[in-house]
Amino acid sequence: MVKQNIKTVRNDMRTLVHEAQDLFREATLATGERAEELRSKGLALLESAMEKAQEAQAIAVEKGKQVAKDTDEFVHEHPWKAVGIAAGVGLVVGMLIARR
Repeated sequence: MVKQNIKTVRNDMRTLVHEAQDLFREATLATGERAEELRSKGLALLESAMEKAQEAQAIAVEKGKQVAKDTDEFVHEHPWKAVGIAAGVGLVVGMLIARR
């Protein structure tokens, strides 16, 4: 679910940025009231993009906190498994580095 939320936010951000770019291109060609209207729309899109970015950041922070909490609980409940997993990962990483 979190991956889907992040993917949705990323797509929304991409769309907002493209729309803002189009509006600013059009605003450079327009004058008077139309230019002001386009600039206002562009600023609104940028504000929306900032809100989406803040939402994505909040989701990432919450997910990170949950992963850290789950990892801490696992290590406290299964200390020897955690040591074994860490040793295995270290061995694999060491072998990969040594191959280069």
